[in-house]
Amino acid sequence: MHYEKNIVSLVTFLTKEGLRTAKRYVCPARWAICLLFFAATLSAQDLDPRAYSRVPVDITFIVTGFVYSFGGILLDPTLPIEDLEAKVESPMLGIGHTFNLFGLTSQAYIGLPYSWAQASGKVLGEERSTTRSGLGDTRFRVSALVFGAPAATIEQFAKSSSRTIVGTSLTVTVPTGQYFSDKLINLGTNRWAFKPEIALSYNVYQRWFFDLYAGMWLFTDNHSFYPGTSVRSQDPLAAFQTHLSYNFNPLMWAAIDLTYYNGGQSSVNEVYNDDRQKNSRFGATLNLPVSKQNSIRIAYSRGAIIRVGANFSTISIAWQMVFF
Repeated sequence: MHYEKNIVSLVTFLTKEGLRTAKRYVCPARWAICLLFFAATLSAQDLDPRAYSRVPVDITFIVTGFVYSFGGILLDPTLPIEDLEAKVESPMLGIGHTFNLFGLTSQAYIGLPYSWAQASGKVLGEERSTTRSGLGDTRFRVSALVFGAPAATIEQFAKSSSRTIVGTSLTVTVPTGQYFSDKLINLGTNRWAFKPEIALSYNVYQRWFFDLYAGMWLFTDNHSFYPGTSVRSQDPLAAFQTHLSYNFNPLMWAAIDLTYYNGGQSSVNEVYNDDRQKNSRFGATLNLPVSKQNSIRIAYSRGAIIRVGANFSTISIAWQMVFF
C-alpha cells in the first residue's frame, strides 16, 4: 500500500541508524500512522472508510467530534411518527487502543455522545413538537485483523505489508441514553444492540483502496415501550458498506461511501408494524493532517433510496489525537 510504504521506509531507517538519528524521523512516521485510525464512526449510519486498516499495536487515540443531523432523523427509525422534521446536535468523546490479541492486530474503542434535539411531526395522527437534551447510548467496538496484518510494533511495522486484509468486529450499543417510557422520541433506545461484522480491505491500484463490510444488527426487547407498558421487539437488520478511497499523499485521503440496510421490522406486543427497512445512504469523507499527532476528519452523508427512517442528512467533524 502506498501509505504503508512511506511508513515502512521511515521505520526501517529508524531501526538501522539508531535512536539519535531516529529523532529526526519518528515524528513524521507517527504523523502518518495517526491518520489510519478512527475505528468508530461519529455518524449513526456507520459510514466507516478504512475501519480495518493495518496499524501498529500499543497505540492509544482520543477522538472528539461534533455531528449535526437534520431532516427525518430518528435514533430509532421504526417509531410510528409521520412527517418528522428534526435537528440533532451531538458532541462526542471516544477513546481507543490497539493491541496484540493472539498475534492479531486488534483494536478496542468506546464512544459516548451527548445530544440536543428539536423535533416535530405527527404522532398517531396528531401534530406534536418536542426538545430533548441528554446522553445518548454508549457504543463499544472491538475488532481484529484476521488475515494480512499480523500484530506488529512500530519497529516491526516496516518488515511486512499486505495488499489484502480481512477483518472482523463486534459493535455493542449499551442503553445508557436518556429514555422516557411515556415518550416516543428519546435520545436512548432502552435496549441493547449487537453487530457482528466481517470486512475486506483491498489495495486496488497504487493509491486506490476498496473496503467492503457485511454485518448484522441484533436487538434485545424494550420492555417499557410507549406508553410504558408495551414490549417492543425488532427483527435482525442486515447492514452493508462499501468505500472507495484515494491517497493524495501519505497524510491526506478522501473516500466515497455507500451503505445499505435491509430488514429490522418491529413489533409491539407481538403485533408487527409495516416498517421493514430497505434504505441506502451515500456520503464522502476527507481526512486532513493538522500536526505531528493530530488530524481532522470531515464527513457528509444523506439518504439515497429510502423506505423508512433514514431520510436525513448528516455533517460531522472530528479531531483525533494519537499517543505512542
